[in-house]
Parts: sequence; structure tokens; C-alpha cells
Amino acid sequence: MSINVTTACLTIAKARNDAVLVGTMTAHHVYDDNQVKHPRLDSVPLMGGAPSLALGMAIACPQQKVIVVDGDASLLMQLGGLATVVDQAPANFYHFVLHNGTQFSSICNLPIPAQKSIDFAGVAKSVGYRTVHRFDDPQDFAAKIDGVLASEGPVFVELIIDPGKPVHGVTLMFEIPDTQYKKMGRQMRALTQWYRERADAA
Repeated sequence: MSINVTTACLTIAKARNDAVLVGTMTAHHVYDDNQVKHPRLDSVPLMGGAPSLALGMAIACPQQKVIVVDGDASLLMQLGGLATVVDQAPANFYHFVLHNGTQFSSICNLPIPAQKSIDFAGVAKSVGYRTVHRFDDPQDFAAKIDGVLASEGPVFVELIIDPGKPVHGVTLMFEIPDTQYKKMGRQMRALTQWYRERADAA
């Protein structure tokens, strides 16, 4: 069994309340397409960088929850970052990984390294995340996500995702890195202002 990627990402977005949402690769496309608003930051094209960005935010503002929506290929690029998260042990840090077993999903679906054997939840548990979950059923995930986000972090959640079919053709549009960095800069400035306004209101 597996979960549709849009269903997974929107389930997280709907349950987050005012938690900051840090997405990468596939997740950021879902959030753009569905107009998911601030507080939000897309870690693109910094493939593998989302957990580290989110960790910095979680440490800087320990009263504010931060949710990472990571990709499996992205996580493999910075797998050592899991140990850094555990070393800092932020109670407000929630790390979701979309495990569909592919890179460039829905374009060419290249298999990730060690796809047949990798156990992301097992890795997170062994390195010391406070709580680890794995979901492959959308109803089960939707029923339990509030409890997941109510628990003390750092929390790791592996979501088994349907990779979908690769789509080829001239209608594909690719965001170039310069455009992505500019978008990320705009989001960061907006997020900084959001943090300031919350601090002023406290």
C-alpha cells in the first residue's frame, strides 16, 4: 500500500496549524499548486538542505514548531544531517520523508540508491530520533497526524509514497536555479517578517 503524494503533503499542511513548513523538491510543487501559504520556505534547489535549514529555525525559535517535508533522494544526499538533528534534539522539530523510491519523480523516475534495502525509519530510530513512525495508508496517516505533531520532537515520519508514472513530452517546464533562488529569497524575507511580527505580538 502507498499514499498519493498530493494527499500526503496536504494532510501535513492541513494539520500544521501555525508550524513553519519547509518543503523540498516534490513537496514544494504540491504546495505551490495548492497555494499553501506562509509560514513556509522551499529548500529548492538546495537538494538535501531542508532538514538543516529547518533545524536552524527550530533552534533559533524553540517555541515555534518546524515541519520538514523531505524527499528520499534528498535525504540520502545529507544523511548525516540526521545525527546533527539528534545531537541538538529540538523538541519542536518534525521530519517527514516522502519515500517513493525515485529521483526526478514523474519525469523519469530514476531509482534511488539502495531502494530495495533502505529503511529510513530504521536509520532515524538507530541514530536517536525521539519518536519514529512509518505510514503507507492515507486514512491511517490522516487519523494519526495530529498525535504525531502533538508529541515532543525530534520526530521522524517515513511516508511510503506512490511514485506515479513518468511523463515525457514538450509540455514539461523546469525551474532554472536562478529563478528558484530568487523565489527562495522572497520566501525567506517574508518568513523573517512573519517571525518578527510574532515576536512583537508576544
